[in-house]
Amino acid sequence: MTETTRSEHDLLGDIDVPADAYYGAHTARALLNFPITGIPIATHTHLVNALACVKQAAAEANRQLGVLSDERTEAIAAACERIRGGALHEWFVVDTIAGGAGTSTNMNANEVIANAALEHLGRPRGDYATVHPLDHVNLGQSTNDVYPTAIKIALITQLRELQEALTGLRAEFAAKSEEFAGIVKMGRTQLQDAVPMTLGQEFGAFATTLGEDIVRLQEATRLLHELNIGGTAIGTALNSHPGYRAKVIERLREITGIYELIGATDLIEATADVGVFVQLSGVLKRIAVKLSKTCNDLRLLSSGPRAGLNEIHLPAVQAGSSIMPGKVNPVIPEVVNQIAYEVIGHDVTITMAAEGGQLQLNAFEPIIARSLVESISHLTRGAQVLGERCVAGITANTARLEQSVAESIGVVTALSPSIGYAAATSVAAQALEEGRGVVEIVRERGLLDEATLESLLSPEYLTGHPPHALQPHSPEARD
Repeated sequence: MTETTRSEHDLLGDIDVPADAYYGAHTARALLNFPITGIPIATHTHLVNALACVKQAAAEANRQLGVLSDERTEAIAAACERIRGGALHEWFVVDTIAGGAGTSTNMNANEVIANAALEHLGRPRGDYATVHPLDHVNLGQSTNDVYPTAIKIALITQLRELQEALTGLRAEFAAKSEEFAGIVKMGRTQLQDAVPMTLGQEFGAFATTLGEDIVRLQEATRLLHELNIGGTAIGTALNSHPGYRAKVIERLREITGIYELIGATDLIEATADVGVFVQLSGVLKRIAVKLSKTCNDLRLLSSGPRAGLNEIHLPAVQAGSSIMPGKVNPVIPEVVNQIAYEVIGHDVTITMAAEGGQLQLNAFEPIIARSLVESISHLTRGAQVLGERCVAGITANTARLEQSVAESIGVVTALSPSIGYAAATSVAAQALEEGRGVVEIVRERGLLDEATLESLLSPEYLTGHPPHALQPHSPEARD
C-alpha cells in the first residue's frame, strides 16, 4: 500500500486499489479479468440507477425486519440516492461484457455504495467493519436475483423513452399524411406500377405501422414487471429473512414509481429463465425491421433527383460527397437502417445467450443486458432523429407525381369498372405501344365523359371512397 493506493482483501488475497476509488477488491479483479470492450457499465445510466434502487430497497426492507441497523441503512440509502441523482457513476467501471453472470457488476455496485455510505458516516474508504459491501449492502441478496431485477427495472425505464420517441415519430408521419392527403400518385407492387393512391395514404400507412409496434412494445414491457428478487442464489431464498421478499418489492415500487412490480410465483423458474428478454428482443427486432423498411421506402421515393423516382424531397442536412459537388444523400434514413441491422444482430446474440443457459442460472445475462440496453437506446435516438431531422421536413414533388400518374398505365385499373376489363386492356396495350397516357386515349375513344373521368381520378375515389353517382360498368348496356 502506498499514498496513492489502499490494500483490500478478497478470496484470492490482497490487492491494491486506488486510494480515492469508491470501488474495492472485487471490482479491481474484474478490471484485470475483463478488458473486453473498454465500455464500462457507467455508460448504461439506467442500469446503474436501477442497481441503486434495488440496493436501497433491500437495505430499507432489512431494517424493517430488524436485521440491519438504522445507522447503516440510512448511510446505504443516502449513498443510493446520490447515485440515483447522477453522482458516482464514473466508479461503475466493470466492462459491459464480463464473465460470472453479472457478479462483477453486482460487486462493483456493492463496493461503490459501501464506500459512499462510509463517506456519509465520516469514515475512510475501505473501513468495511463499519459498512461492508457484502455483509451489509448485499444482505439477503445474490447477484442472481439483484442483477436480473435491476436489468428489468432499467429496461422498463428505457422503454418508456422508446415509446415516447416512437409516438413522436408516428405523429410526424400522421401530420404528413394529412398534408399530402390530396396528392395523387402511383402505388407500386414489385417495383412496378400498380394502381393510383394518394401520398397521404402512403404516409398514413407508415404512421399506422408505428402505432402497431407501440402496442406490441407495451405488451412486452408488461412482462418485465415480474421479478425474482428475494430468491437469492437459485430461487430458494437461502440467507434472506422470511419477510424480506414482500417488503423489498414494496419498497421497490415506492422508490421506482413502478407500482406494477410483482414477485414471481416460481422463484426457481424465474431465476433460471430469461424468456422475457427473448420476447422483448423479438419485439425490438420487429420495430427495427419495419423502421428499416420505412427508411428504404423514403430513400427510394426520394431517389434521384433527376434519374430516380424523385417523388418526395428529404430535407438536405449535409453535403453528400467529397468528389461530386451538389450531391445530397439520404443520411438520416441510412443511419436508421444501420441501427436496425445492429438490433437484428443483437437479437441473434440474445437468442444464443438465452439458449446457452444451464440448469438453475443463465450465466450470459451480461451480454443479454448490454444487447437490450443498446438496442433500446439506439432505436430511441434513431426514431427521434428520423422524426426531427427528416420526416418533419419532407415535401412532395407534386409536378413529378402528377406526371407519373398521367403517364402510367396503372391508372387504367381505376377506370376498369366503368369501361370494362376488355376495353381497359385495349387502352393499356395502346398506351404502352404508343407511349401515350391512358387518360388521353380514354378521352380520344370517348369511353367516358369528362365529369365521370374527373370523378374516377379524384383523390376521394382513389382512396376508396367513390362518389355515389358513379355506377359500375354494365357489359350488357355497353355491348
